[in-house]
Amino acid sequence: MSHVTDQQLIDFAYAEARMLDEQRFDDWLALFTEDGHYWMPLSHGQTDPLLEGSLMYEDKLLLRVRIERLAGQRTFSQQPKSRSHHLLQQPGIESGHPWHQPEKGQYAVRTAFHYVESRLDQQSLYAGWATLELLAVDGALRIQQKRIDLLNCDAALRSIQLFM
Repeated sequence: MSHVTDQQLIDFAYAEARMLDEQRFDDWLALFTEDGHYWMPLSHGQTDPLLEGSLMYEDKLLLRVRIERLAGQRTFSQQPKSRSHHLLQQPGIESGHPWHQPEKGQYAVRTAFHYVESRLDQQSLYAGWATLELLAVDGALRIQQKRIDLLNCDAALRSIQLFM
C-alpha cells in the first residue's frame, strides 16, 4: 500500500465495525498487528494503559482467548449469543494525532459511535469514541491499537461481552 487515501481509512473503520456486528471475530483479529492492543481506558483523558487501571487492555493473545471463549460450547453466558450493533459517525482522519505519520505508513482515525449489545431481554447502550491507530503493512492496513473511550467510562458498567 504505497499511498493510503482518506477514503480507504474511512472505509477501513466502517468495515472493522461491520466485522464485529457480523461476529466475524477471527477476521477482525487478523486485522491486528502481532503486537497490537485493544484498549478501553477507565478514566477520561487517560494516557497510559500500564500505569493506570483500564476497563480493558488486551494484546492479541488475550483477544484470541476471549474470541475462543465466545465460541465455546460451555460459555453459558453466551447461550444464546450476544449480538451487537455499531452506529458510527463518519470517521475522521486525526492528522494532529502523534501516531498519524503518513510518511511512515502510520494513520490515526477517530469515530464517534453508539454501540448496542443485546442478549435475550437485556440491552445495553454505550456511547463513545473509537480511535484506530493503523499501520500500512505488506500492502494492507493493520490495527496497531484500537482505543475505546466510553462517555461514561467511570460509571458502574454491566459486563461487556463483545468488542466495541
